Amino acid sequence: MKKKLYGNTSGLRKTQIKRIENLYDYSSPPEYIIDPELAQLLVELSHDIRRQIGLLIDRNGTIIYVIIGGSHKIVIPITSGYMALPGKLKGLRLFHTHLKDEPLTRDDLTDLALLRLDYITAICISQDGKPGIVYSGHILPDEDSEPYQILEPTTIQKLNIDCLAQILALESELTRKNYLYKPESGRETAFLINATTSDPKDAYASIEELKELCKTSRINVIGTAIQRRKTIDPKFVVGKGKLSSLIIQAIQKYATLLVFDRELSSSQIRSITDFVEMKVIDRTQLILDIFAKQAKSREGKFQVELAQMEYLLPRLITKNTAMSRLTGGIGGRGPGETKLEINRRRVNERINQLKKEIGKIRKQRHQQKSRRKRKDLPIISIVGYTNVGKSTLLNTLTQSKITVANRLFATLDPSSRRLRFPKDTEVIITDTVGFIQNLPKDLMEAFHATLEELSDADVILHVIDISNPRYQQQKDSVEKILKDLKLDTIPTLYVFNKIDRVDLDSFDNKWLLNQGVLICATQKQTLKPLVEKLESMVSI
Repeated sequence: MKKKLYGNTSGLRKTQIKRIENLYDYSSPPEYIIDPELAQLLVELSHDIRRQIGLLIDRNGTIIYVIIGGSHKIVIPITSGYMALPGKLKGLRLFHTHLKDEPLTRDDLTDLALLRLDYITAICISQDGKPGIVYSGHILPDEDSEPYQILEPTTIQKLNIDCLAQILALESELTRKNYLYKPESGRETAFLINATTSDPKDAYASIEELKELCKTSRINVIGTAIQRRKTIDPKFVVGKGKLSSLIIQAIQKYATLLVFDRELSSSQIRSITDFVEMKVIDRTQLILDIFAKQAKSREGKFQVELAQMEYLLPRLITKNTAMSRLTGGIGGRGPGETKLEINRRRVNERINQLKKEIGKIRKQRHQQKSRRKRKDLPIISIVGYTNVGKSTLLNTLTQSKITVANRLFATLDPSSRRLRFPKDTEVIITDTVGFIQNLPKDLMEAFHATLEELSDADVILHVIDISNPRYQQQKDSVEKILKDLKLDTIPTLYVFNKIDRVDLDSFDNKWLLNQGVLICATQKQTLKPLVEKLESMVSI
């Protein structure tokens, strides 16, 4: 076994490094926190270099990692092969030195809770370099209390506490409690985090939408947190201390996934995934994951894969042992599933190839549009926020059977149908991908070939779900996207859907309702005023 030292070895003499490396030759009886002779040696070495030294010991008593810290703290490395699954402990306990008489520190207890260590112990060093008081702590299974228990101080002579039996008993209780929270097979359990510098009302609305996105992606949400800040922390989004407490909450509720309600930068991804032994994704990855599962057509698959590749490219610099936690399943699957080991050159090659394929499809679309124009058929394009009933409206208007579901982005690929008005006027009516606030930039660019179809529309039908409490915010988000696409000059008709779910007499914005047509997309008899209005608009 290679005797690798982790942490700060700078400034140490070769003889000191050699003696510390030799710690790997020792082992400790499983019933002991640590072998007393080994603890004595650790104290001597730590006193000699005036730095903390730590040992990560497995359940067989084998020393797996030897760590050198500073005078006040020790940094635990990423422990490959020792991932703490929900309801389980890590399988490693930490025994380390404190250069003065101090109990377990906040950093010690945070490491214990975050890393799900079997045990954590600090042995203090007296002024004359002798072993002093020994402080220990372990995880608690009860989520309603502190996540750990600090034991009574002891001495080096009392380290035989039947340690392994205690650890196994704790893990058994954790497993039992985890079983009670066991989600459906194959489903992730997520804790959602939103950091905002603006109105908390917007943050609450955004986190509710994130819940819906999770539901669409078959993720079970077990907790949420919103933090208002003056500025977003450049490394940890919510700050390291706050993130620690949120992760502990998430672990206590048996979460397997952290979802941030924003797009994380490459440096934030690196900092957070190095800090937490849990899968981490952001809002963009979640949306990409949904699009990846919903894409059915060749064009849709190409566009989603392109967006995934564009998202991955700047984050390849964060490739470390925690990268697997960044894209573990969610956000990393789909029509263009890519291995994390793929290098930048291959990603660039794939991006160029996808752009060529999408370019060919765009050319075919252009030819189809030319044929359509020769027939001189007016085009009506249905737009709107995701899950407002666009596909249902198209089905009812044209007696079609386009996929309809009560979830976000149920329809990804655009659909076109012919519609004949009562006066024998014929039009093409198209359904487009649903919009969402803060639609990922990479996704917007990838779907440009689809969205540019809207530029040929003679009329845009903007469908709004007035039964949704956030209808105004959704309306504004769609209009912002239309403006960004330079489509805000096309005649637009507001269609207020799901009137069967609201009390129109007490509706809070009657002025807005007067600007459009009221319908229930599932009830054909309510569509007559809409059809008449559309016919008059395309006949002008």
